[in-house]
Amino acid sequence: MKAIALIAHDGKKTELGMFATRFQEFFAGVPVVATSTTGAMLEKKGFNVERVESGPKGGDAQIAARVAEGTIAGVIFFRDPMGKHPHEPDINMLLRLCDVHNVPLATNPATAELIVRHLG
Repeated sequence: MKAIALIAHDGKKTELGMFATRFQEFFAGVPVVATSTTGAMLEKKGFNVERVESGPKGGDAQIAARVAEGTIAGVIFFRDPMGKHPHEPDINMLLRLCDVHNVPLATNPATAELIVRHLG
């Protein structure tokens, strides 16, 4: 079964945590991969998560590689559009690879809900 990737910038982690809790039944039934600090937050909420590096340390690139390998069914990435991020090239690569490989990508709760409802 393909995994769902969950990522959130620091200013969006609380929002992603609330979203994941709202759809806890869905996330309990699929493999979840997350960047390190997002994954730690989700684990504290009781989610089973495979953690990769944090975004600035290459986690976005690791998830992008999995998109390219075909092991990710969808990416939910609550981005902070107002912040500057030193790993912006990795973020852009992840977004581009989702487009290249036709992998659903949500960057806000509205589109994330569409992905969860469609895949659920």
